[in-house]
Amino acid sequence: MVITTGDRIGYEGSKIPKAELRRIEESLDLNPGFPPSAGRTPLAKVRTYLAVLRSKLASTRTGLARGRTGLSFIRTGIAFIAVAIAILKIFGGGYLVPLEILLLLAGAAMIVDGLRWYLPARRAARVLSDFTPTEPTGGTTVLEVRDTEDQPVFFRTPPVPGAEQLRRGWSTLSPVMRRRFLASDRTDLAEERTALAGYRTWMARARTGLAFTRTGVALAGIGIALLRQFPSGPWMIGGVLLLAIAVGMAVEGFLWYVPGRHAGTEGGASVKKRTDTAGIWDLVFPPTHRSPLEDAIAVPEALRRVSTPGIWGTSGLALERTLLAERRNVMARLRTVMARSRTGLSFVRTGLSVSAVGTGLLIYFGAGSLPWALFDASLILAGFLFIADGLYWHLPAEKIRSQFPYCTADLEIPLPDYGRPAACWPKAVFSHDDIV
Repeated sequence: MVITTGDRIGYEGSKIPKAELRRIEESLDLNPGFPPSAGRTPLAKVRTYLAVLRSKLASTRTGLARGRTGLSFIRTGIAFIAVAIAILKIFGGGYLVPLEILLLLAGAAMIVDGLRWYLPARRAARVLSDFTPTEPTGGTTVLEVRDTEDQPVFFRTPPVPGAEQLRRGWSTLSPVMRRRFLASDRTDLAEERTALAGYRTWMARARTGLAFTRTGVALAGIGIALLRQFPSGPWMIGGVLLLAIAVGMAVEGFLWYVPGRHAGTEGGASVKKRTDTAGIWDLVFPPTHRSPLEDAIAVPEALRRVSTPGIWGTSGLALERTLLAERRNVMARLRTVMARSRTGLSFVRTGLSVSAVGTGLLIYFGAGSLPWALFDASLILAGFLFIADGLYWHLPAEKIRSQFPYCTADLEIPLPDYGRPAACWPKAVFSHDDIV
């Protein structure tokens, strides 16, 4: 452990003169005053942990998508069974019995298959961990990770004395010192991408819960119809059973919906906040993009052609990697906005399902019974509220999506010429307008 104190540092109990400070800092890959965790190797370790966490979140989202597909199987199976029951009720037995049996068996098989897809996703979603990001400070603090058996813990050091002034004097820093700051910036960007992946996963969980709710609504519609059509007898028992199952499914789906909606709200606020802050390009080239630190940062000296190789070229590559990481974050923000839009559309579909059940019951049975009529009207109203909430999420996201250049059908294909560097390969661009 190295502890800096004024112009001398302590190293395992010994005193080292200031003249040796730079050599030790170079060996530790640290800027002056920074703790050992600010070295590029420890920061790479933090980014690796964050990458592992993002992979786990991506795996969870894939499982949830599989679960939603299973729920679609279940709803289709319910529709098959409902059609079989309707045919049996209208036409009775006779020559249609084979068709009724076929529909019942197909519906039961789809329900069983859907449960086989949904239940593993449900178990994974119930233990979904929450990732709480720290607040990036532009390199004046260091993101650290503490190893635990189940889940790594990420935290930030207190502000490093003199780090802000050091960062402001970007044009006076050596190439090595710049690369250390850029490594910290890439770590902060990786943390933001991980947080956005977490928000998207919670929203995917909410969409799965709403799909579960829609499945329950489909069952509830059949159960209520049986109860009102057959107030007594075996059909009434089946209606009560279906209605009880449907209520349980709707309640659980709503419990999944609430934290997902909270994550969508936080994700939208995070995207807006990060979009309004200065990026890496603003800090390095303030004359090109106005920055709050414009008056404090001198214009960097243009590099001569002979200066590009070696240590200056390495710093340029580090800057390029950091700018690419920032672009990945822009894309991650867009994916978060689009996930919010998809979640809003899931609200709309759920609202349409609830309203359709209420409208169907009201049309079929009429308004003769005031309690049932009020119940049907409450279903229609609840559906409209879900639709309005979904549009509130979807429409702004669509507006943001249209402003990004990543959602086009243009296609760029490199034409390889292995006798030249890849950067010099010609490219063929196929525009969406040309294809149409």
